[in-house]
Amino acid sequence: MFLHLGNLLKRPQRLLPYSDVLSAKILNEEQCKELKMGSYLAVAAASANPPHFIHLIYKPLGGPAKVKLGLVGKGLTFDSGGYNIKTGPGCSIELMKFDMGGSGAVLGAAKAIGQIKPSGVEVHFIVAACENMISGTGMRPGDIVTASNGKTIEVNNTDAEGRLTLADALVYACNQGVEKIVDLATLTGACVIALGPSIAGVFTPSDDLAKEVFAASELSGEKFWRLPLEESYWESMKSGIADMVNTGGRPGGSITAALFLKQFVDEKVEWMHIDMAGPVWSDKKHTATGFGVSTLVEWVLKNSA
Repeated sequence: MFLHLGNLLKRPQRLLPYSDVLSAKILNEEQCKELKMGSYLAVAAASANPPHFIHLIYKPLGGPAKVKLGLVGKGLTFDSGGYNIKTGPGCSIELMKFDMGGSGAVLGAAKAIGQIKPSGVEVHFIVAACENMISGTGMRPGDIVTASNGKTIEVNNTDAEGRLTLADALVYACNQGVEKIVDLATLTGACVIALGPSIAGVFTPSDDLAKEVFAASELSGEKFWRLPLEESYWESMKSGIADMVNTGGRPGGSITAALFLKQFVDEKVEWMHIDMAGPVWSDKKHTATGFGVSTLVEWVLKNSA
């Protein structure tokens, strides 16, 4: 899971043996600018390594798909925290490096689906990969950025960068015509405090989607707990100079993060956010766990014909 940007980009290339069902599209910085991904590009602006927006497409053999799914993974290959730099006893080098756990789960699921080749389902695997660094070109607290759906965001914390990348990734996923989206991200320390190191937090307005994913998790053995999308907490996310800020008040940090992501999902699309900050990493073994892959694969298979 310790991947820098170059290594993460090699992962789609390793899926070439499954090119009969998987195709890859990797957008460069200029292409992302054309799509007006101002939120994602603001995070990437400080790094000497350019951003790469990864889009893998699974299409089944032998006929059209009956359902289209989207899997979106947070892909911060290094997170310095930007100008709200990470400090304190819990902010180790390991923590800075495993912020691509969501993308690892998504790309791992892509490989498994390419091997299994389920029928009746089309899957879009999306990762907005970049680094969150510090330089004279980087975003600063107080900047206003505009996402690809036209919504404006006041950046009041440069260390809440993952949601900024996911904002444009979710808009992009919706534009692919998917009916259901699951995003996975090592998004908040608050979720670790709430659920500990073994359980991921789940946020969704869709009871049906929750039932599907939890049924898949029963087969995978991975642990999830559904948390509320408390709309009243959105008050803390309002800005006087933009449509929203990227972080709200201290209480309910995981909930306000999920509410932020919800602003970038089409209302017609069933959506779930999984905050996997706890179970993505084993402190005991000092290694990534691969959390999420099994559940994602089981969910895709349940949606296949």
